[in-house]
Amino acid sequence: MSHLNPYRKSYFDTQPDYRYPPYRSTLKRAPTQPLVQIPQTLSEITGPVFSARDVKDTDNDLTAQHAGAPIGERMFVSGRVLDENGRPVPNTLIEMWQANAAGRYKHIVDDHDAPMDPNFTGFGRTVTDANGHYRFKTIKPGAYPWRNHYNAWRPAHLHFSLFGQGFAQRLVTQMYFPGDPLLEFDPMVMSVPDERARQRLVSSFDWENTVPEYAIAYHFDMILRGRDATPMETKGNKK
Repeated sequence: MSHLNPYRKSYFDTQPDYRYPPYRSTLKRAPTQPLVQIPQTLSEITGPVFSARDVKDTDNDLTAQHAGAPIGERMFVSGRVLDENGRPVPNTLIEMWQANAAGRYKHIVDDHDAPMDPNFTGFGRTVTDANGHYRFKTIKPGAYPWRNHYNAWRPAHLHFSLFGQGFAQRLVTQMYFPGDPLLEFDPMVMSVPDERARQRLVSSFDWENTVPEYAIAYHFDMILRGRDATPMETKGNKK
């Protein structure tokens, strides 16, 4: 029988606080009382195990979901899901969603006046292989206003959701792009206290996987635990 590791608390300054006043909606969402640690039972630490059979071969290609090609700059994003010791984490279901090239989500509550793209839904998924690798093909998203404060703009980003092997194991994070001038003005990014941890949210240009005359590539590893953990939005549900 395989050993099941319990959830681990975050290391100091690697994860954002629930309440961060510059990010205004956290004032309403943050807990007002200390969190209660609930003892784990077998149902929390066991559950679905995902594999490549659970997704289609084309689910990781966000440019091939409609009759026509989406508008925008094509790109590849790839990397690995790793544990705190740098070991690969296989069979991890990764969901990814994003805005289109104009900075608008295909969602009923998105009232940004940027144009919609009929050939881009902005959602894909994949499962990591035996070496923890994943890969997506998509369109580079645009920045968009979000009314958190005066002249508030969200940097271009991708959302990632990682599912573990238990029902309570789900992590959510965001990936940003190198050299984006909006990063230092974004309260979501700056809610991560440690500068080195913030930098782990920024992808790197991937020359080896860039396809000549077709698409640029970026590399983004996601580390689940430890001192080099990727900052997550759901820090209470560690995988």
